[in-house]
Amino acid sequence: MSLAGKHILIGISGGIAAYKIPELIRSLVKEGAEVRVTTTRHALEFVTELTLQTVSGNRVYSDVFAAINEHSTEHISLPDWCDAMLVAPTTANVLAKMATGIADDALTTTICSCVARKPVIVAPAMNDKMWENPATRHAVETIRGWQNVRVIEPAEGPLACGTSGKGRMPEPEVLQEALEYALTPQTLAGQKILITAGGTQEKIDPVRFISNYSTGKMGIALVHACARRGAEVTLVCGSVQVPVINPFGTIHRIDALSAQEMYEACMEEWHKMNSAILCAAVADFAPSQTASEKIKKQAGQTELTLHLSTTPDIARSLGEHKQPGQRLIGFALETEHEQENALSKMERKHLDAIILNSLREEGAGFGVDTNRVTIFRTGQQQTALPMQSKAVTAESIIDALF
Repeated sequence: MSLAGKHILIGISGGIAAYKIPELIRSLVKEGAEVRVTTTRHALEFVTELTLQTVSGNRVYSDVFAAINEHSTEHISLPDWCDAMLVAPTTANVLAKMATGIADDALTTTICSCVARKPVIVAPAMNDKMWENPATRHAVETIRGWQNVRVIEPAEGPLACGTSGKGRMPEPEVLQEALEYALTPQTLAGQKILITAGGTQEKIDPVRFISNYSTGKMGIALVHACARRGAEVTLVCGSVQVPVINPFGTIHRIDALSAQEMYEACMEEWHKMNSAILCAAVADFAPSQTASEKIKKQAGQTELTLHLSTTPDIARSLGEHKQPGQRLIGFALETEHEQENALSKMERKHLDAIILNSLREEGAGFGVDTNRVTIFRTGQQQTALPMQSKAVTAESIIDALF
């Protein structure tokens, strides 16, 4: 999902976390979105109007009665203009006003006219004691039940008062991902999808392991693509080097570093799923025994022999246990006879589709941000995708297969 061309309305209330919003606006504008800002007067104690105007390129709406407003009813025209609204940070005061319909300043009048017609994302941020206040909790539960509103749970960590607890506003990248969720058609709503991602690590001893070059970028891109479209995603996660951004808690992560752990997790979850996408780079072999202590090099030693055993075949096992209506999608990374090997794997492991990429293709494979893949389906159908970012590739794969 691209934010290019989207109209994003940012509402800022008077909390210290307001200082993070200019960074978010810069990122949204870089993505090609047009951004406008409305604030409470208290918000401008934490971030200046000039800063917000500079990074957004648009005038800030902070005063209902200001003579410089483009329209006499900005609180109506801005919701008409926007595709989605993000209120961040949302203080306890603004949460209470939202829940009770109070509209007495630029921000709350704008929210009041927006919530019935456009997606509104609310990012509460406050001290943990204020977050735990029964009135605040009641306000959150009230607005959480509204059709167009989605609430991002505050993060835990250091707070402005010097203590630590739940109440931090999520970082800008989480807020941006939440906007992408809100603007993506929910074509996978009601679907439960299992996705594996990352490389496995097969222990030799307490300090060494056998692994591969996978960073998990392709798998995590697929996780985000499915979650944005409304799927409930179970991520069985090996070693990854990219963050999993989960603004609304629809991604359930199970860490499984070894092939055996990943196999057990997948077999445990598979019967609950509508589909599975097996994108992880799973080791085919693992040490037959793991040393309990670090293996030391002996004086004069020039060789070390490791005995390896095959690991469980996750794709074949899921294929053998596939129920009518379930779909199983695999990946094949090949270095020779690519198409022949991929089609053979699809047949042997009872896959409904397989996605092939090759290490021979510059810009594809491990550790890069781009990929070029070919999708093969049962019945000899195939779709070749161009070289593009892994995020766009993930979207294209979901478009083709779901």
